[in-house]
Formats: sequence, structure tokens, C-alpha cells
Amino acid sequence: MHDMAEECVQRRLAAILAADVVGYSRLMERDEAGTLVAIKSRRKDILQPLLAKHNGRIVKLMGDGVLVEFASAVNAVQCAVELQNAMAAANADVPQDSRIVLRIGINLGDVMVEGSDLYGDGVNIAARLEALADAGSIVVSRTVFNHVRGKVKLGFDDLGEQQLKNIAERVRIYRLRPDREAAMARPALALPDKPSIAVLPFTNMSGDPEQEYFSDGMVEDIIAALSRVRSFFVIARNSSFTYKGKAVNVKQVGLELGVRYVLEGSVRKAGNRVRITGQLIEAESGNHVWADRFDGSLEDVFELQDGVTQSVVGAIAPKLQRAEIDRTSRKRTEDLTAYDFVLRALPHAWSGSPERSAIAHDLLQKATAIDPSYAYAYAMAAWSLMFSKNSGWRSWRPDQQELCVRFAREALKLDMEDPAVLWASATALASVVHEHEHALELIERSLAIDHNSAQAWAAKGWVTSWIGLDGIPSLERAMRLSPLDPLLYLFHASIAECHLVARRHEMALEWSLRAMREHPEPPPFVRRVLAASYARLGLVEEARRVVAGILAESPSFTVRTWLEITAQRGPHVQYLAESLRLAGLPSE
Repeated sequence: MHDMAEECVQRRLAAILAADVVGYSRLMERDEAGTLVAIKSRRKDILQPLLAKHNGRIVKLMGDGVLVEFASAVNAVQCAVELQNAMAAANADVPQDSRIVLRIGINLGDVMVEGSDLYGDGVNIAARLEALADAGSIVVSRTVFNHVRGKVKLGFDDLGEQQLKNIAERVRIYRLRPDREAAMARPALALPDKPSIAVLPFTNMSGDPEQEYFSDGMVEDIIAALSRVRSFFVIARNSSFTYKGKAVNVKQVGLELGVRYVLEGSVRKAGNRVRITGQLIEAESGNHVWADRFDGSLEDVFELQDGVTQSVVGAIAPKLQRAEIDRTSRKRTEDLTAYDFVLRALPHAWSGSPERSAIAHDLLQKATAIDPSYAYAYAMAAWSLMFSKNSGWRSWRPDQQELCVRFAREALKLDMEDPAVLWASATALASVVHEHEHALELIERSLAIDHNSAQAWAAKGWVTSWIGLDGIPSLERAMRLSPLDPLLYLFHASIAECHLVARRHEMALEWSLRAMREHPEPPPFVRRVLAASYARLGLVEEARRVVAGILAESPSFTVRTWLEITAQRGPHVQYLAESLRLAGLPSE
């Protein structure tokens, strides 16, 4: 009878994939409901579509794992690779201690069939291999290796013969190692909803291995500095450095790391001199966004590293933002997110035009409507209203003062760790309600978080000058960090005003004219400083011509109007007011 029963058992050759969740007990203890929801979601959205694609059949489903049958070892391996890649992509934005990570074992062998279930060593070996796999990896038996070798674009690490629990014979096992070509074919990581960048190890062109520490240290400094910019998504050092010493394809790096931009560079040493080059590339298109080189002495290595880091980060920040704005401008209106609305608003906010400033305000309000927790959108809305007020445009209304302050305070309430929120809100509060000391505290906090922010240094220069102190050093620092900044005309005009207050009238005129050259249609603030500079130098005709242009746009603008809207506070205000009277601006 027993022999007859064995003869009735059905057998077949099958590829068995065994997978389970790493640290399942820990995850359940930490958040049982959330873990179950996440696992069910991964099964529905990732596992089931892949099984349908590769003709896999679920044999058994456990709380922390799954057993799958394939008729083909090639299908089993391809499905496992795509499964691990898709799981890694889904984990990209999940905290480390909440990630659903699989380990997978695959065996090809004879199995016994009973209904829809499978038994035998073919199944048991797959389960034992899964237990040997590291988190996120795939281990296969020799039978699988022999069947898929040459048929899939994968590499294998031979882990030797292993004695598996309750398996009589030792089993030779292999760990899958996707090659570069296969990696290109895996699902690309979703790009973050912010500028994303990977800084690759710089190439040491010196032929001196001892210089590796210098180039590696510089890259680590740049990564750390970029990471402090809250509006950037920066790949961690450990991931970037996996490319060290390898010839890389930038597009491939973008896909593998899920970033839009890649920074690469080189270091060349000659005697006691060193040359560092850097270039920022848009990964998908291969277009160069920025490139520069730096020369220095190795006498003070750390000072040179700091200088290069500051210059690179200061240059990259506005370039990345400009590239993102250009990219967003190509998107259809119906596809826009809160982030996209903010990006579209920024050029209008910086334009120095009353019409475009109104557009910026409208776009920023749309951003806050979509995402009421978007602190940066509120901060930039406050900054945009403040700029309208300082310019003295007719579009500015008294009721907007309350709105400006409310936006600034709401931004600070939502996020006191975003350096851009801090400096933009601080500038608005200093200008509109004259909270200069509070503003300087906020700006110092911004600089403590991101010391390479050109806008934060400019804000410090503005607020410092508004209380009658010398804002020029801070404004010069801003220009050094961002020599092509869209607000450069404001930096120049502010320096001109500082010189004017200090009675350096010729310097004031020189910087005023620079500001005028930086902007095709300079806003009233720039022209007022120019007119006052001309007047103090006795160039009355030139001063009155500039004032005539201001009055043509705003016929009711007077010195009294300026005194009501100016952010300036202190004894120097009367000197500036008298300068405007000399230029021909009516007192009342």
C-alpha cells in the first residue's frame, strides 16, 4: 500500500523562489499595523505584477514571506532581480528602521506536488538559501547557476559549498551580482521633488597616492555643505564613493542613484601648487550646467579645501535653482505641484517689475493653497510683498503690510530649520515692521545652518545697512558666492547706498551705475540711489533726469512717501532724505 501511494505522488522539475522580510519581528513590534499595510501594499503593487510578467505562481504566502514556483530558472532569477530593485526604489524615501527589505533564495530541483502545494528538497533548499542571503541580496544554488549562466546579464560570486540544515549533501551556492549593463535596465529610482545631486569622488590626476586624502576630503566637505541646503536632495557619501576609481557614465549614475544632477571633478598637483576642476552635469541630457577651476597652494591644505568648497557650493546653488526653474517652465500647467509653482514664481519675484511681482504673489499663494505646510512658499510670498513695498510701486497697498507679516510669521512657525525660510522671513519682518534685531538673529541662524548661502549673506548686508551699520562686507560675500545671481542688481544698489551714507559719493555713483547695467529696467529703489548719488556730486541735471523717470511711473511719490516705506532706521535716514530732495524729488 505504501509503495502504491508513493507511485501516485506527482513530481515535476521547478524553480523555487523563497523570500522573506528581514527583521519582520522587529518591524511588527515597532509598528504592527503600519508594517502589515506596507507589506500588503508591496505585494499588490510590486510582487503580483512581477509574477504575472515572469509567469510565477504563489505556492505559499506567509506573514513575513512567500514561496513562488517558476517553470524556468531564468524567469525566476529575472523576477528576483527586478523584485529587489523595485523594493529598493520603494524604500528610497522610507526611514531606515521602517524599510521592507527582502532576502531571496532560488533553487532548481525536483518537487512533490500535492494540490496547489509543493514539498521536497527542491523547496527546502530554496528556503535554506534564503536564510543564507544578506538583506537585499539573492542567493542561488548551483543548479540555478548552471541553467542561467550566459542567459542573463548578471555576475555571480561563488560562495563555495555549504552544508544546509537537514540537507544530506553539501550545496554549492552563488550570490547574484548585477553588472553595470543590468543595472542600467533596472527600474530607475523616482526623482525627488527637489533638486537632487550626487557628488562623485574627484579624480586624482597627480599620480601621487598620498593626495587621495586631499581630494576625498574635499568631496566630503562639498557633500556636507550641499547637504545643509534644505532645498537640495544630496546623495550620501557612502553611495557616491562606490564609484571611486571607476569609469562612469553620468546618465547611468543618475539612474542608479536617482538624481538629476552629478558633480564630478579632478585634482592635479604640481610641486606645491594644486589645480581643482569641477563640472555640474544634468544626468539625463548630459548637458553641462556649470564648470570652473580653482588654483591654490598646498601650504594650507585645509584653507584651500574650505575655499574650494565655499566657491563650488555657492556657484552650484543658484545654477541648480536656475536649471530647476527652466525645467519646470516646460511642464504643463495641469501637472504643476506646490514646488513647481514656487519655482515658477521665483524669476518673477526677482524681476524688479510690479507686474511680474504680482504674478509671483499669485503663484506663491497657489503653492500655499496646495500645501498649507509649505514654509518656503510663505517665506517667499512675504519677501515678494516686502519688495513691492520697498520699491514704492503703486501696486503696494497698506493692507498688504499685515499680509506680508502674517506670511513671514507663518513660515517661521512651520520651519525654523530651513535657512531660506529664515533669511527671507527675516528680511520681510525687518523691512515692514522694523524688527531689525530679531531679523539679524534669524539671519545668523540661517548662516549657521548654511554658511554658503549668497541670499542669506545679502540679507545680512541689507538689514545691517538699514540700521546704519556697514553692510558692504556681507554683500561682497554674497557676490563672491553667487557672481551671476539674479539679484545682483540689488546687491550693487545696496552697496551704493552704503557708500552714499558713508559720504563716499563717487563710489556710490560707481556702484549705482553698475546696478543700472545689471537690469534692463531697474526698479525704483536702484534709480533712487542713483539720483541721490548724482545730487551729492553736484550733477543736478543728471539727478533730475532720473527723478523725472521715477515720477513718470509714480507721480505721487515724494520724500515723505519714501520715509513712510523705507526700511532704513537711524540718524542716516535724514541724510538719505535730503539727498533725494537735492535730486529734485518733491518733499510732500
